[in-house]
Amino acid sequence: MTSINTFKEEYPLDLHSTPNEIMRKGTKISLLLLLLLPVTGFSQFRKYTNEFLNIGAGARGLAMGSAQVASANDATAGYWNPAGLVGVKNNPNLNLMHADYFAGIAKYDFAALAIPVQDNKRTLGISVLRFAVDDIPNTLNLFGSDGNIDYGNIKTFAVADWAFLLSFAQNIKTTENKNISFGANAKVIYRKVGSFATAWGFGLDAGIQMHGKKGHFGIVAKDITTTFNAWSFKFTDREKEVLFLTDNEIPVKSTELTAPRVIIGGGYNFKLGNAVTLMAEANLDVTFDGKRNTVLSGNTVSVDPRLGLEANIKDVFFVRGGINNFQKVLDDTDSLNQKKVWIYQPSIGAGFKIKNVMIDYAFTNLANQSSPLYTHIFSLRVNLVKKEEE
Repeated sequence: MTSINTFKEEYPLDLHSTPNEIMRKGTKISLLLLLLLPVTGFSQFRKYTNEFLNIGAGARGLAMGSAQVASANDATAGYWNPAGLVGVKNNPNLNLMHADYFAGIAKYDFAALAIPVQDNKRTLGISVLRFAVDDIPNTLNLFGSDGNIDYGNIKTFAVADWAFLLSFAQNIKTTENKNISFGANAKVIYRKVGSFATAWGFGLDAGIQMHGKKGHFGIVAKDITTTFNAWSFKFTDREKEVLFLTDNEIPVKSTELTAPRVIIGGGYNFKLGNAVTLMAEANLDVTFDGKRNTVLSGNTVSVDPRLGLEANIKDVFFVRGGINNFQKVLDDTDSLNQKKVWIYQPSIGAGFKIKNVMIDYAFTNLANQSSPLYTHIFSLRVNLVKKEEE
């Protein structure tokens, strides 16, 4: 996501530039994401494919630093850990979220519905995610047929990533002091870059949750069958000519693979008086696609921790906080660019519940504790209670 913002800053469309400058800048803008895609004709693993699926879902989870694999128990569990969908009892649960990133340049939307069936023994769910950047200038046809610049030929296009998750969850064992559930996702991915490129993908997730009187445990394996994206590209002869003349490579059909990852988490409830309960959760995001900039980083396996807290006040008011995305980077105050420091992404939030409706809020940034890229996120949770028959 950061690359989108940086790209627009580095390649602004300046109408006072020379024709060649406009052509080159416009072409690079038009190929915003195409330059990040594989252009070879074979399958390969890539570390950061389908990254929009790792943003999060629901203001509650984002406020808690994305530490949700053990505690998610509403419709958002279809995203975090499908086993948690069994927490939806008696009535369907609907969750809606919208967020603007990079001062409105990018928009992220999430919607999920969970429906309990068979006397609450099973739950079905569907989730939809969309991350998009709109109004990107396309200057491939900047020059008219007479060879002169025609600004009327500048059109705009959108880059949109979609994901559809079909979820299933079921209780495995239920006793007075323990509940164990299993869940799975089948996800379909659709990505579109204007009229230039489209991709279809498919993957599977599976998870388990265990709940005791105070403790919680969860584990989810994402992309367990290696999620793939099959890309196809479409350019007119004129667009291919422009790409060739501006030293841009013309993409061809390709397939990229997303390696599996495992997220392990545990949580515990602390009683603080008669009115307040504090729930703490820690997650470990384990990836297997090579060395990453994380707390624990190996040549094959990397581990990224997430920490979250939620204070529940009389089951009406909720206060949350969390940290995640730990990275080691060069210290900005070191002029020699040798000293490195640890940074992290903080978040805070709150929630308010009125009968069957909950409004959640999260305040976070997109990079680290010193980044100015702050974002306000709101989400709505509703239990769709059926009217009693008269």
